[in-house]
Amino acid sequence: MRREPRITPTGPADLARTVALHRRCSPQTLWSRYHRAMPDPAIYLPGLLNRPGSVHLAVRDATGRHIAVGHLMPDHSAVEAALLVEDAWQGRGLGTRLLRRLAGYALGGGWETLYGLFLPGDERIDAILRHADVPVHRTQEGDSVTAWAWTRDLADRGAGPATTGASTPTPS
Repeated sequence: MRREPRITPTGPADLARTVALHRRCSPQTLWSRYHRAMPDPAIYLPGLLNRPGSVHLAVRDATGRHIAVGHLMPDHSAVEAALLVEDAWQGRGLGTRLLRRLAGYALGGGWETLYGLFLPGDERIDAILRHADVPVHRTQEGDSVTAWAWTRDLADRGAGPATTGASTPTPS
């Protein structure tokens, strides 16, 4: 019996799995996520996974391997969502599922809006936003697009902790 990938909290204790996911991703996928060339993920991921007030989720396959990650990072008066889906798993709805789940955590944390930054013409992010099936507002400044939506709209469409009564992970 095949088990569908499942979303679980993750953090610094899962650094090796998160590094391995990054190393399996193509340069194009990493560029889409970070908008620049990045050093060895073992160098920059500890800071990301230990960021105060942030929430990190992983999508794990049947073997427990990370195949996608999502991060929710408070940024003064707003909260940013960032996603990374392994190339072989793209186009299967994992990014949309992660976004909705992150919105549930954002809603539970009292954030009214959730935003993300992406590069103009990024068809994969456009697909995630289209499949989220909520109004998404976009502004472009220079070489990046900021998209935001109401967290309640996103969380109401997905199975997040704010809508299911599940407990939230301890922020990293």
